[in-house]
Amino acid sequence: MDLRLYVENIHRQLAVAAEAGGDEARALAERLVAPLDAAIRLTLQDVLVAAAEEITCELAPGSVELRLRGRDPEFVVTPPPVDLPVDDLPAGVATPASLEADEGGMSRINLRMPDQLKGRIERAAGAEGLSVNSWLVRAATAALERTDPGRRREPRAPLGGQRYTGWAR
Repeated sequence: MDLRLYVENIHRQLAVAAEAGGDEARALAERLVAPLDAAIRLTLQDVLVAAAEEITCELAPGSVELRLRGRDPEFVVTPPPVDLPVDDLPAGVATPASLEADEGGMSRINLRMPDQLKGRIERAAGAEGLSVNSWLVRAATAALERTDPGRRREPRAPLGGQRYTGWAR
């Protein structure tokens, strides 16, 4: 993914904003362009990392990683296995059977939603080989686990090779 287009767009917006301030503001904006370049790139990378984490929560047990090739970030998507046995699911991924065991019983609710959303849910459930009910139970569980402030996210294990984190000089 080439971030240059986004960085240049922010530079153009800074130049347009500086036009309103006269010659001094224009000169200041020109001096700020180079130092802001690195800050803008890092901020965009932070946004992409956050997006990858959010998408990974939705794809569990699949994942999305952000990798850098030179200065360009790229997404690496690892889809969930198609026929993953329930015993092989990572800890914390709920299945309708595990929810039944945890809760002790089942409740029935009536749910109203737009037809378009219902169609999307049916297609998503079908693509995963689940009933609409099972898919909705998983989606609700994932949403609740994401919003639980007391829940600490477990770091995902790398899929191969070694992973290094930290800062380098």
